[in-house]
Amino acid sequence: MKWNPRLEGMRAYEPGKTIGEVKKEFGLSRIVKLASNENPFGCSPEVKKFITQAGLETALYPDGYATELREALSDKLGVSPRQLLFGGGSDELIVILSRALLSESNNTVMPWPSFPQYRHNARIQGAEIREVPLRKDFSHDLDCMLKAIDENTSLVWLCTPNNPTGGIIPHEELEAFIRKVPEHVLVIVDNAYHEFVTDRAYGDPLNLVEEFPNVLVLRTFSKAYGLAAFRVGYAIGREEVITKLDPVRPPFNTNLLGQQAAALALADQAFIGSTTKQNESGKAQYARFAEKHGLNCPRSEANFVLMEVRGSADAAADELLKRGYIVRSGDKLGTPGYLRITVGTREDNEGLLAALEEVLAQKVSEA
Repeated sequence: MKWNPRLEGMRAYEPGKTIGEVKKEFGLSRIVKLASNENPFGCSPEVKKFITQAGLETALYPDGYATELREALSDKLGVSPRQLLFGGGSDELIVILSRALLSESNNTVMPWPSFPQYRHNARIQGAEIREVPLRKDFSHDLDCMLKAIDENTSLVWLCTPNNPTGGIIPHEELEAFIRKVPEHVLVIVDNAYHEFVTDRAYGDPLNLVEEFPNVLVLRTFSKAYGLAAFRVGYAIGREEVITKLDPVRPPFNTNLLGQQAAALALADQAFIGSTTKQNESGKAQYARFAEKHGLNCPRSEANFVLMEVRGSADAAADELLKRGYIVRSGDKLGTPGYLRITVGTREDNEGLLAALEEVLAQKVSEA
């Protein structure tokens, strides 16, 4: 078989062990998964009601234009329906953008550490990858990113709040950066965790789409809306940009259940408000723990925290796994010595922190 040579050495995304696997391996009856930044509070009650009552025509294709969701989102955001592009979560939108704009003849600029799918898809397309390290405080080094851009740059990726660090790009800095980016470069502002942000300096990156034709904003229903299983994400940009991207989108790429669930979830902003409030309370639990133990835990504007463990994050994650808590090791995310921990319910956070205290004490005694 004549495989694309760019696939040599590449690995598929590894989501980690399932709850069932961890139960079986360690003989545990209760597992708390705090690894994938899912919403621990579920989704809107209206969506749950819809799922139990929906009578679906399973033999029919879904609406390829996602009309109902498109109109609801257009009204909510105050943009034209033709400014929206839908995908199977943000992941498929990243694939679409990479296919449409990247090749062996150009390059793409991105921060690191950040969401690895930017790099992954650029590699598949054969584009040159220019990764700019975050500053020591985990903020984007926008000046160095500007210097990395040249006449062959096609895409620039910005993740705010950034995954896995949780920091934002203040609106003034973001706008100043975009003003200096050449018009031939499309700037992707990935806002997957947009609904969790409380820092006023963040502003709303969507406002930049009106002024700059080379800006595209990505958002998703997988995080704050609690619809990760339905795989619905969307992009907002100028009509001319969406028109160029749409032919790359597979037909019927979002399913009927996902479209309808997303429209219902969008209407229930009270649920989002409740989620955000509880998420802030949970982050405060982690901040207090970090302060008590003298650990670095930078302020996060997402629904996860980056927690220092002073040593091997892989080892710490394995120890937590034995105690029934699934988290992500920063050793695999570009942040060695840190754990990325999804903010859970108050009870789950307390349990995780009690287990982490045990792990930290164990490491000290071993040393």
